[in-house]
Amino acid sequence: MIVTRNQKIALAALGVAVAIGLLSLRGLHRRVQRLAQVQTADEQARREVLAPPISTPTDVTVQAKIFWGAGADRVAPVAVQLPLSADPVERSKQVLHALVANPPTPDQRTIPADAILLGFYILPDGTAIADFSDALATETPSGILSEQIAVASIAQTLASNVASLHRLKILIHGQEVETLAGHVDLSGFFDLNPSAAAAARP
Repeated sequence: MIVTRNQKIALAALGVAVAIGLLSLRGLHRRVQRLAQVQTADEQARREVLAPPISTPTDVTVQAKIFWGAGADRVAPVAVQLPLSADPVERSKQVLHALVANPPTPDQRTIPADAILLGFYILPDGTAIADFSDALATETPSGILSEQIAVASIAQTLASNVASLHRLKILIHGQEVETLAGHVDLSGFFDLNPSAAAAARP
């Protein structure tokens, strides 16, 4: 087949266009990565103003297990060196702060970056009350899996790092709500350390 001069010119132009497209795609990818890094830094700075890290006189650096996302439908522990308090309430606040503030990657985030732990209390029977800001409900994607992962990451992070807790109640801005974002029931309690809870019963 004889290639005419016009065809050669067209092929050359096509090659140049493809090369430019590839370069542009690489540049776009780099810009997206930089934007994600800037957004993460902005989130961290905003969180440090709204909910600064908690430190207490009894803090000791230990290997904590924080449960972040590990795929679309589960969470998994990540070992993290954290200064944790001997006081169960403060210790709980510290691990929940780490859960929200320091996911290893954006894809592993389980709790909205703007969610703030407003209060944390432990009742005499070992029931933990975690009171989060409205962002936990309004910014968690509505869907059974995303809501289950959010609750599981909170519950398993507490259970793995604060042995005295027996069950968990999640409040939103001081109020009991029926669901997290339309699916997962928040009207009841979530079991933590079931064996410890059974041993504590008379």
